Amino acid sequence: MAAWPELDELKQVLDVTSTDWDGDEYTLEPTRLTRLLAAAIERTKLDVGNWDEYVDEPTDNLAQYALRMAELMALKPEVVASIGFRDSTLDRLMFGHRRTFGFA
Repeated sequence: MAAWPELDELKQVLDVTSTDWDGDEYTLEPTRLTRLLAAAIERTKLDVGNWDEYVDEPTDNLAQYALRMAELMALKPEVVASIGFRDSTLDRLMFGHRRTFGFA
């Protein structure tokens, strides 16, 4: 069973070696990177559509999708926010997982 990516994985992808972005372990307040990762996971669930928190679990593809989305959101936010944004890696990872489709 797969799990959503964690902060250490995102830091590795972004080549962040310091602990400055890890937040305070006592207050557990989110940092820029933890918020970014949470947003990417939420975007993944929205892209699948009809996600049920009590039943659905991430697959390896969806976990990798969330990690790739977080990477793109961190490095190229203007591209991800653009209308008609497409990424071939994300398309391949999401293949067969969509439950709803947008119509233009």
